[in-house]
Amino acid sequence: MPERMIGKNAPDFTMKTVDGSGENFSEVSLEDYKGKWLVLFFYPLDFTFVCPTEIKGFNKHIEDFKKEGAEILGASTDSEHSHKAWINQAEEHGGLGALNFPLASDMTQKVARDYGILVEEDGIALRGLFIIDPEGILRYSVVHDLNVGRSVEETLRVLKALKSGGLCPIDWDEGDEHL
Repeated sequence: MPERMIGKNAPDFTMKTVDGSGENFSEVSLEDYKGKWLVLFFYPLDFTFVCPTEIKGFNKHIEDFKKEGAEILGASTDSEHSHKAWINQAEEHGGLGALNFPLASDMTQKVARDYGILVEEDGIALRGLFIIDPEGILRYSVVHDLNVGRSVEETLRVLKALKSGGLCPIDWDEGDEHL
């Protein structure tokens, strides 16, 4: 089990990416998100079944995240070329379609390992989700089994709670009082 990371500097990273249009390759690092909130989520593999539901869910709510000053970055241990092919494949044939955020490649598995979510024997990441604040501090982490998707609405709720700066009781939501 990795050491506690919440409240500490998020592990640094640099990964190759494809943009959400599935056209342009680039590189992204944690430094690129300084001054912004970052929701970094890992999914196990491209061209699978649960993963596209999550990716499309985050894409559907991209404006909600932007309204909160947050960027989204999806990542897996697949290559950026695999990500590109998945984005560009027709949706009726299992493709993703265009996205409003990039997908990153962790082919070396270093980032998944650094974040404590690498399944070493399979070379894939668990469904790890991390919220990193504008100063690069890891504020939230949730890890799911491979077969269970995450809740985009819960991620938004937690982001808003973290940004509120107050003591947020169970099921706190925007507009609720702090303790």
